[in-house]
Amino acid sequence: QVQLVESGGGLVQAGGSLRLSCVASGNIFSINDMGWYRQAPGKQRELVASVTSGIPGYANPVKGRFTISRDNAKNTVYLQMNSLKPEDTAIYYCNVLQFGDSYWGQGTQVTVSS
Repeated sequence: QVQLVESGGGLVQAGGSLRLSCVASGNIFSINDMGWYRQAPGKQRELVASVTSGIPGYANPVKGRFTISRDNAKNTVYLQMNSLKPEDTAIYYCNVLQFGDSYWGQGTQVTVSS
């Protein structure tokens, strides 16, 4: 089992920034994919950003504003979010894949006021 703990969410005004962190612990052997998803009220969970074999990828709505990074030594993945917009308001979830198994964190709320 892999446990994930997210932190860094909060309330911010439009145009502001937040940095999310996700620390993985437990039976960690070879985590290949780490990513961030979000789910807004009444909407499906969607991929925001991921890093696979060191290569980052981003959903179109966040390109140029969000940056995903990974610290392998700390088993931590970060999401730097700049120029936040009200439509970025959602619960943000960390996800990792290990040996074909998918693990999720409990989520951290991000609220962007206009």
